[in-house]
Amino acid sequence: MKVEETLQKILDQYATFKVPPIENMSPANARNAPTLKNAVEEMNAEHVANRVMNLAKPMPEPVGKVTHTLIPGPDGDLLARVYTPDGDGPFPVLVYFHGGGWVIANLDVYEPSCRALCNAAECVVVSVAYRQAPENKYPAAAEDAFAALQWVMYNTAGLNGIDGCVAVGGESAGGNLATVSCLMSKEKGLPLPVFQLLVYPITNYAFDTPSYLENANSKPLNADMMKWFFKHYLENEQDGSEPYVSPLRAADVSGLPPALVITAELDVLRDEGEEYARKLQQSGVITKQVRYPGMVHEFFSLSGVVPTAKEALEEAAAGLKAAFQSVRKQ
Repeated sequence: MKVEETLQKILDQYATFKVPPIENMSPANARNAPTLKNAVEEMNAEHVANRVMNLAKPMPEPVGKVTHTLIPGPDGDLLARVYTPDGDGPFPVLVYFHGGGWVIANLDVYEPSCRALCNAAECVVVSVAYRQAPENKYPAAAEDAFAALQWVMYNTAGLNGIDGCVAVGGESAGGNLATVSCLMSKEKGLPLPVFQLLVYPITNYAFDTPSYLENANSKPLNADMMKWFFKHYLENEQDGSEPYVSPLRAADVSGLPPALVITAELDVLRDEGEEYARKLQQSGVITKQVRYPGMVHEFFSLSGVVPTAKEALEEAAAGLKAAFQSVRKQ
């Protein structure tokens, strides 16, 4: 299937930036490379999006307020950006981890997702800046994600949040960190969130699925880029078999929170995300998996301009709201 038309326009704009292949760059240079978010911003600046793409909402979406806090981490404080919806609260809380292969991207790149989820799910979103590789290799990011999740679980009141009404989520490497933080919490006998929102998560150190072959040259994420990310994240190949790198290889995922796993048809990560959803289901974890046709990696953050991304956002918000509501009824 071809890329959906509206999304293709954004990819075409991205192509005009003539970005060198990420896998040919140093991490420092790659962190400054433009993203699909920048392509949308460029289209907005040229008044193309509003006219041709029928832009439904401004990007980024306004929220009630945006603040920042420091979360104690295993090797120093972690900066978190806190998005709060309109209203008095208290609100449910979503701890969110950005993507970027554990190497690139930051809170700014994934701000559209956080703002959209804040509004659509009517929850506080705590977006965490974890340590990145290669300066901080595995398990630094995983340990930071675990620390951040647990800190929020015990400090919801200070975030205008509802005690015991915390979910976790993320995109790509952030989806990996979201479910890994749940695995770590479970194995340490610590409180678990009420829900996992896993958007095209990295779940396995392997490059041999049909989706890797079908989408080897896809944009904005391809097979060579994934190998580049892992090269910088891992100390050695043996680490790739660790469940905190490859949760698909975890011996036991039973008892993890209910999950929504979102995948994109034209994404190298499609099959491993769907296989992880099946693993959760087979282990007794209530899990819904939805694949979006004609979509590529990173589509989820484009809900203001891509209709299918809006559908995915609404699916995510519905899953979060249902999980939050079930807790509040108890």
